[in-house]
Amino acid sequence: MPRQHTRTELSLAHKYSGLMAHRPLKAVMLVLLITLVFGACSKSDEGNRLLIENVNVVDPVSGLLENQQVLIENGVITAVVGSEAAIASEAKIERFNAAEQYLVPGLWDMHVHFVYEPSLTDAMADLFLDYGITSVRDTGGDIEQLAQLRDRLPAPKPNIYLSGPLLDGRFVVYDGSDVTRPPLGTYAGNASTASETVAALQQAGADFIKIYELVQPATYDALVQAARSRSMPIASHVPLMMTADTAGPNADSMEHLRNLELACAANWQELLNTRQQRIRNFTEGLGYALRAGLHQDQRLPAIAAYDEERCNQVLDTLTNTIQVPTLRLNTGRHLRHFERPDWPDALAKLPEETQRTWQAQVALFSLAPAADPTFAQWSLFLMQRLLQRGVPIGAGTDAPIGLAIPGYSLHTELELLVVGGMTAQQALAAATVTPARFFNKEDSVGRIRPGMRADLLLLAKNPLDDIKHTRGIKAVMLGGDWVR
Repeated sequence: MPRQHTRTELSLAHKYSGLMAHRPLKAVMLVLLITLVFGACSKSDEGNRLLIENVNVVDPVSGLLENQQVLIENGVITAVVGSEAAIASEAKIERFNAAEQYLVPGLWDMHVHFVYEPSLTDAMADLFLDYGITSVRDTGGDIEQLAQLRDRLPAPKPNIYLSGPLLDGRFVVYDGSDVTRPPLGTYAGNASTASETVAALQQAGADFIKIYELVQPATYDALVQAARSRSMPIASHVPLMMTADTAGPNADSMEHLRNLELACAANWQELLNTRQQRIRNFTEGLGYALRAGLHQDQRLPAIAAYDEERCNQVLDTLTNTIQVPTLRLNTGRHLRHFERPDWPDALAKLPEETQRTWQAQVALFSLAPAADPTFAQWSLFLMQRLLQRGVPIGAGTDAPIGLAIPGYSLHTELELLVVGGMTAQQALAAATVTPARFFNKEDSVGRIRPGMRADLLLLAKNPLDDIKHTRGIKAVMLGGDWVR
């Protein structure tokens, strides 16, 4: 990993960065000179201990601790103490004064797709770091392509965890047959081949598996068993042949709140029978069309038939299954997040080809009739029910699907989690502690306390006062190094 710049280097670079607007070539040469001069000092000369002083620590579990010192050694937090405490050391300590600033754990996006939009693939990792996202779950794509991408992306880069392809039924939804259906999925086979399928994914570099919507129940159960035998976490949509309360308890996370509406309906059994019959009778065509037709025909009637007692029974089966609502996606067409005043500036950071494509999509959306708000409103309503029944919630965006700018959109998701009923601290936990729990990494990442990996975010204002303050990023640390 290239040596990251010290606070002194960054300060000097910032001091002279104003030249870029008027004399870009001279400014570039000056910054290069600064880098070369300070680069003569190796990290071993500087020491590998960093003390962040006078900082307000915002821990997602314990809350705000004012005026703290955070000691980082070899990329790991080793002490969090008040500013009055003495830090004994025989080794040299580099000091960073963060007075009146707020330190939070690095953020996660629990639902992204690096290979969904090829023009954006290579830019996504840098964008995530720009917005303070230090870890991501890629929840669907060709495992060989993704593993190679993860290996070839230059450091610094976020921690990237891969599921490989969407494990789907015989009629694969994302089969690559059209630009709107890139090849994110694959036929998972049947119950007898599940163990072989999961073993091959793990061998190819997958960290967890992702089960999709047209998988048969027997195959679903076999994939779960195969993943459990290899200690691989399981992310899942609710298969359309099943209900959330039968599939959900066997998964570690469920995505988009999709198909919960059927399970919560008073006539859920009737709707399920109809759905199962249509899938059994489908012998030719596109999986994408089959799935879309079922959602279109059943989603709104199921929401209209909501039964609270039935829904309580369903949600009570999910208290060990993280729900990743992707509220930004579910509300996007209704709330039109692309009309936010800061969206054009964020869009301008994307590759030019992506900008042109997305601007054309925005123009089409602007001409289209207003979107039906029912599912958007249902998603926000269901958030309150999840919280009341103690169902865990994680933060994810589905970037770049639905005009989701990588990194930027995670902050929109945090705001929507608060709109849905979470406190700012709970929303922060949804993007730090909860993703770590999915991977059984709660003891090593996601909080600010000794023993945790030093993936950190320095903010100008307290996010517990207003979750929007997560956008006010002053610096980003990855593994103990300032990378932004």
